[in-house]
Amino acid sequence: MAALLLGSIGVLAETSQLQRAAFNAAFAEAGLDWHWSEARYRALLARSGGADRIATEADSRGASVNVAALHARKSTLFQQDLTRGVPLRPGVAEAMQAARAEGDAVALVTTTSAANVAAVLAATGLSQADFDVILTRADVADPKPAPAVYTLALSRLSHPPARAVEDNPDGLRAALGAGLACTAFPGALHEDADFEGAEAVVRTLAPASTVAV
Repeated sequence: MAALLLGSIGVLAETSQLQRAAFNAAFAEAGLDWHWSEARYRALLARSGGADRIATEADSRGASVNVAALHARKSTLFQQDLTRGVPLRPGVAEAMQAARAEGDAVALVTTTSAANVAAVLAATGLSQADFDVILTRADVADPKPAPAVYTLALSRLSHPPARAVEDNPDGLRAALGAGLACTAFPGALHEDADFEGAEAVVRTLAPASTVAV
């Protein structure tokens, strides 16, 4: 048995613009005159972690804000938006089906919140039963780019040969840090990011039609 390790909710579905809108809505509700343009948000995505992005913004403005409360409100708004549904990204369903046909394990190995994972699964029509292992931020002390979540996934799966798929550079670094080969599947706002070390950079996960960028 081998394993397909899908590294984030962004591998499953394109959620960047929904997340950006949720940040901006949370800022507006809090009476802040902050607004992240697409270009600004793209730059902020160089580092993982929504709370860290808020803290970075506050520091750059010399502002004092309740980072945890702002991030919690953003997450609630994001999860509410997802109730309208989002499609799976190209080839995700096919890749999961192909792995199952080979008798391979399929895992979701992310360090976002369990609530975000549940919301994305519901929005895409997936369920926990579609995965042998699901890991979230609650499962590890150190989020990506630390490799801890991948190390834990491999342990839970009894260390099979495994390949990872990531949509962002911090996720790639986490997979590489765990000694895994990793395919980069950039999200819409990560298309120009540096994925050095990836075994391939692709536009679709469909096994028979994956096209290198």
